Amino acid sequence: MQRRQFTQHASVGLLLWAVQQQAWALSLSDISNQDAAQGIKVALEKGATAAVALLGRPDGFLGNPKVRIPLPGYLEDAAKLMKFTGQGPKVDELVTSMNRAAEAAVPMGRDLLVGAVKSMTVTDAKNILTGGDDSVTRFFADRTRVPLGDKFLPVVTRATEKVGLAQRYNDVAGKAAGMGLVKKEDANIQRYVTGKSLDGLYTIIGEEERKIRQDPVGSGSAVLSKVFGALR
Repeated sequence: MQRRQFTQHASVGLLLWAVQQQAWALSLSDISNQDAAQGIKVALEKGATAAVALLGRPDGFLGNPKVRIPLPGYLEDAAKLMKFTGQGPKVDELVTSMNRAAEAAVPMGRDLLVGAVKSMTVTDAKNILTGGDDSVTRFFADRTRVPLGDKFLPVVTRATEKVGLAQRYNDVAGKAAGMGLVKKEDANIQRYVTGKSLDGLYTIIGEEERKIRQDPVGSGSAVLSKVFGALR
């Protein structure tokens, strides 16, 4: 009698194990194809839209230490010396204008970011899903850095040209670059700010996407809950 009960319990246990394995296999299958692609697209579009909204407003860059744009390299130290000679307000004005330029430029990138998401393939989605913490940054940088840079540069140029110290920065930075003290790409303030604007934008998009991964149910999207919930 006991042996028969043991056999029955073992059979039930095996059956439950088989059902669990089947459900697990189905969830993997589901998130490896259309659902995975759709879930990633929704997550990235939400992340990109949220990042643009956070950064493309007053103090979006200037008030956020994670993305605030400083003077590059040794010029940051030179700026400290300038403050001792009474030129501190001009330095502060330049740094403020750099960050305000980034804040003004970022909203122009929304359509390009969303377009990149909509054009992604299933393979792109799977790579992002399993590609680690920087997979989102790499995806957007590969697809949008050049065209976004072209869009941002004129906006940044107009904003920084209003500050007289900007041209002095370019003159000093150009000489410093020749001596290897500043990277060549940082020797022009307009291009430097444009690059830092993009870095900050991709950083915040990645953070927003990670929030969705960590709390897919809280995103309010059924497809996100299904895809990212299955990975938890």
